[in-house]
Amino acid sequence: MKAEIITIGDEILIGQIVDTNSAWMAEELNKIGVSVAQITSISDTPVHLVNALDDAGLRADVILITGGLGPTKDDRTKKVLAEYFNSTLVMHHPTLDHISSFFKRRGLGVNQLNSDQALVPECCEVLSNPVGTAPGMWFDHNEKIFVSMPGVPFEMKEIMQASVLPRLKSKNGNGFIVHKTVHTIGIPESILAEKLEDWENALPEFIHLAYLPNPGQIRLRFSAFGIDETYLKKAIEAEIVKLKEIIPDAIFGYGNDTLAGVVGKLLIDKKATVAAAESCTGGQIAHSITSVPGCSGWFKGSVVAYANDMKSGVLKVSADDIEKHGAVSETVVMQMAEGVRKLTNADYSLATSGIAGPDGGTADKPVGTVWIAVATPDKTFAQKYTFSNNRERNIIRSAQTALNMLREVLEKGIFKKN
Repeated sequence: MKAEIITIGDEILIGQIVDTNSAWMAEELNKIGVSVAQITSISDTPVHLVNALDDAGLRADVILITGGLGPTKDDRTKKVLAEYFNSTLVMHHPTLDHISSFFKRRGLGVNQLNSDQALVPECCEVLSNPVGTAPGMWFDHNEKIFVSMPGVPFEMKEIMQASVLPRLKSKNGNGFIVHKTVHTIGIPESILAEKLEDWENALPEFIHLAYLPNPGQIRLRFSAFGIDETYLKKAIEAEIVKLKEIIPDAIFGYGNDTLAGVVGKLLIDKKATVAAAESCTGGQIAHSITSVPGCSGWFKGSVVAYANDMKSGVLKVSADDIEKHGAVSETVVMQMAEGVRKLTNADYSLATSGIAGPDGGTADKPVGTVWIAVATPDKTFAQKYTFSNNRERNIIRSAQTALNMLREVLEKGIFKKN
């Protein structure tokens, strides 16, 4: 069974709000084996809704609509649906009673706009909305299912969970969609695809693979379709075993894992702590780490030493070395890592110094040049990287690369230079 989602509202199209409804609905539909073919956002005008319904009906078995069901004049969805299905609006008295009780509990009266929310197309099946005033509406039309729901997220979720998802699951039978994501780092997408070409071509037909790139990272999402959920999960795991043999060092996690979270678990296992000295990353490493719940148990803190006098004054980097080698150098970044480790009494530390851009590069050190160091209780490692000329991506990639260097050190005890 295939579904399409149509979200209605100018507030989405002008960027005033982010469409979180579609993401939630798609995830829940996948859980019951219903794949989403397309998500469309449209303005609250009749012609756009009619065109969207026509198009979706050609591609999908289920069309889910959110938005445009409020009490104000700009909410036109219900009237358009009545005309689209050659029906008329009628008063649904159970909904009217619910609306009256809804406002009475709040000490408010019901005006005509509120009462009109109980008007529904006569041909629809009304889906109750216990947490709001606009009901959901279910239409069976030309062997397709159309469901209209409020755009308010908690109201939509209530109707989906209570009325829509159980019915769709029963209609879809025993179909399942199983997903699993593998997180990789350090291999560009084109090179990764080349490495995996033979393995990918040999994947079973019921398993699909998607490459989802982020700065410095590639997520590999497996999607398996079938009627035996246990078999699908085992089939994906078998392919991941093969994948590990091809790129063993590039895989750092699965599912909802983050690189910082994986590093945190390794530090917890070692009963160790980490600190950071950040120049070009400007606190991005600290941000990544502090996004992990419980990081206070293993993260000492970060020093953002952007100016040279901060590097020498706080982190005790040699001013002569800064003058001789430059702030973006192996010598300086290693001293930064050693300095913050001593300052915070951490077991391990990270340091970054680079030219994030878009300006500041030279022939010897172009934009994107970054030195990253990891200090351990016994040794300090440093590596030079050359990233892009995009400042934001360089900051993120530098932070992620630093965390990955620490991961490799924690896992293997050494860092293998490129």
